[in-house]
Amino acid sequence: MTKAIYVKFEMPKELVDKAFDIVELARDGGKVRRGTNEVTKLVERGEAVFVVMAADVSPPEILMHMPALCEEKNIPYAYVPAKAELGNACGLEKPTAAVAVLDAAKGKPALDELVGKLKALKK
Repeated sequence: MTKAIYVKFEMPKELVDKAFDIVELARDGGKVRRGTNEVTKLVERGEAVFVVMAADVSPPEILMHMPALCEEKNIPYAYVPAKAELGNACGLEKPTAAVAVLDAAKGKPALDELVGKLKALKK
């Protein structure tokens, strides 16, 4: 499968796994919101602390705006390969295109570490 047009950088498996862990920790003890519209609103308001997007969203226009919006609002973001896995990570039986972490709870140290690695990856 070719890389989606909104995917700005490749993420190694290690970082993808860490992103899933952060979403799961935030789901259990913190606060997450899912769905492209909900995530877009939270990013625009500056309430999201971390955004995770699926790379297999079709049509890609659904998430086309999200990386630029996150960068404008200075909110870190990551990509995972599958929307089905992302849905499972945040406690849904259905796939989801995007997830916003509002409170990482126990995942805060892991989130800080991942954000540092993502900044290095983007350079």
